[in-house]
Amino acid sequence: MRAADADRHRVADRLRAALEEGRLDLTEYDERLQGAYAAKTYGDLDRLLADLPNAAPVVPSPPPIAAERSDLTRAWLAHVWAPWLKTAVWLTVFWLVAFAFAGDAIFYWPAWVLGPWGVVLLARTVGGLASGEPRRYAVEAEHRRALREHRQERRALYRQAIAAGELPANPSKEQRKAFIAEATARGDLPPKPRRPPPGG
Repeated sequence: MRAADADRHRVADRLRAALEEGRLDLTEYDERLQGAYAAKTYGDLDRLLADLPNAAPVVPSPPPIAAERSDLTRAWLAHVWAPWLKTAVWLTVFWLVAFAFAGDAIFYWPAWVLGPWGVVLLARTVGGLASGEPRRYAVEAEHRRALREHRQERRALYRQAIAAGELPANPSKEQRKAFIAEATARGDLPPKPRRPPPGG
């Protein structure tokens, strides 16, 4: 049976706990974490946990409820159509100003821009809804959010280490990489979130 993103995240959490308990070293954890996000079936995920204590089989996630799908669709539609709507508002304002100064009826010239663009977006909307684009957009947005949080945590650790004298005020790239590797191994910093596989 095909695995879902929620199942991959649950396995990643179990692997992180195993790393913190010392059951996995950093290299094993990194390899298994990559395997978790690349896994396609529940069997692929179960193999990553087979030699860990209390490794119950991964239970399939319930299908997303209609409200969640509706929220994903709304967010994606807003992402796709927002630039068109903003442009339509500004062009219409310019047209109204020109109309007011002309004192006579003038052709709604923004249609030359908004019309073709709208047709392209309409085709993208229909195709995207048919191919599951809202779900992929939500996964990518979550990945970007996780990356931002990881950067913030990393910067906070840098500041603490510099204040404690563990790092120089302007650490080199190698010093930063070594510090982050040690912080990750200690569990002070979670591993950098990996980009989900295409279609994941």
